[in-house]
Amino acid sequence: MAELVVDLANKVTGVGVKTSYGEKIEIDGTTIVPVAIGWYGFGGGEGDVSTGTGEAGEAPGSGMGGGGGGASIPIGAYVSRDGTVGFEPNVVALAAVSIPLLWVLLRGLKGLIKVLKR
Repeated sequence: MAELVVDLANKVTGVGVKTSYGEKIEIDGTTIVPVAIGWYGFGGGEGDVSTGTGEAGEAPGSGMGGGGGGASIPIGAYVSRDGTVGFEPNVVALAAVSIPLLWVLLRGLKGLIKVLKR
């Protein structure tokens, strides 16, 4: 099991840049490089503690487990036009990320104000 985790870690070390920056696209003399925030994670488990007898209500020891997941949020693109490069944000993705963050910050501020009023 330990070798599996090491193998997974070695295989995903180079994924970071490819997750963050997509392949460049050229359209009518304009070069576009998409940019995203990406993250991923893996977990594992094992067992083998044989404490039960397997009779009514006592299960013999066993185990296994594993999982993984990831996400990617497109935040914009670097656009090259006429020799100049600029970043153009993806407003929809930034709003989707910032609205929950703003909600958490405002709830925290509300709690802080209540504490300070006492």
